[in-house]
Amino acid sequence: MGEWQRALRAEFPIIAGHPELSYLDSAATAQKPQAVLEAVQAYLTTTNANAGRGTYPWANKTTSLVEETRDRVKRFLDDPDPERSAVHFTSGTTDGLRTVARDWLPQLLADGDEMVVPVADHQANIAPWLEVQRQLARQGVHIRVLPMPYQRSSGDYDHRALESVTGPRTRFIAATHVHHVYGGDMNIHRIRRAVGPDAVVCLDAAQSVGHLPVSAAELDVDFIVFSGHKAMALPGSGAVWARQARGPVFTPGGWSGTPNTVGIASLAAALDWLAAAGTDRIERWTVALAARLTDGLRRLDAYEILGCQTSLAADAAVQRRRGIVTFRHRAVDSGDLGFILFSHGFMVRSDNHCQGSAGERTGSVRVSLHVYNTVEEVDRLLSVLTSLG
Repeated sequence: MGEWQRALRAEFPIIAGHPELSYLDSAATAQKPQAVLEAVQAYLTTTNANAGRGTYPWANKTTSLVEETRDRVKRFLDDPDPERSAVHFTSGTTDGLRTVARDWLPQLLADGDEMVVPVADHQANIAPWLEVQRQLARQGVHIRVLPMPYQRSSGDYDHRALESVTGPRTRFIAATHVHHVYGGDMNIHRIRRAVGPDAVVCLDAAQSVGHLPVSAAELDVDFIVFSGHKAMALPGSGAVWARQARGPVFTPGGWSGTPNTVGIASLAAALDWLAAAGTDRIERWTVALAARLTDGLRRLDAYEILGCQTSLAADAAVQRRRGIVTFRHRAVDSGDLGFILFSHGFMVRSDNHCQGSAGERTGSVRVSLHVYNTVEEVDRLLSVLTSLG
């Protein structure tokens, strides 16, 4: 896959323009290929107008762009029933999850119902659901919140425990597709088996859309929420895909106002670029790089690797890290380690990664990889980390 990867890497101006630097923070935001930058430039210089407001050609083209991008999102997500489903554009995953929580979830829940919240995942997939619980309590509607059970040894969901703690009053489950710290595929298909056919499942796909194939047809979930900027589009763009098969129809409340039309233009171009590159091939590349990194790190006694310990070897039977590897030095503060790595040209994230109250409380260094990263970068990173041991 080397020739394929080198050709794609060359399409990222910021990467090609800084060969002395290694960008290893794609879980925070992905870099943008030339095709996305050109699409943004073309839109702003030929078609820029408001959508759904005017009848002149620029406005009509912008309105068509918005509607066509809704269809583009459905195709990209392998929507099994596009005539029924809906796509709502947001500013990102956080805004999308809040939209589901604020405008849809209260209609689903009744006094005595339960919802499951993933308390060791990203705060964006925790806070909105707790806000709904407090809001309904002020109205005399009391909802029980069940913490999502985890397997402490791996960071994965404990699906057997989930089956034992949920029941007929469990109406809503919030889950994450790929964990933003541990890098693991959270085996969402097992959630449906655990909770039965009627509960609504809302999926935070911030770390999966744009990084690996995401199929709504295979994932029996009701919402898929993602950020455009993590999928190579501009910041301030994102979407909520709603299946519209369980519970009330998803309709965002209030006056919608002016959509982020340039962000939507960038999202359409990004999805086209990702589809042409092949998200299956992108996944293979980033999983292989993560395996190479974890295999090297596990040989260094100075480092603790977070997440599933049985997947560290490159030839392990279990290898679920989707391009995210998080670790600590046993003697060097993670914040200091981040500065040290940048002095060698590596851009990583070093903090507690916005994890929930049941997650990691001690800071760590997160390396998150994408298609523009190389084997040579991983090997050079391992060499620097070895020298610090």
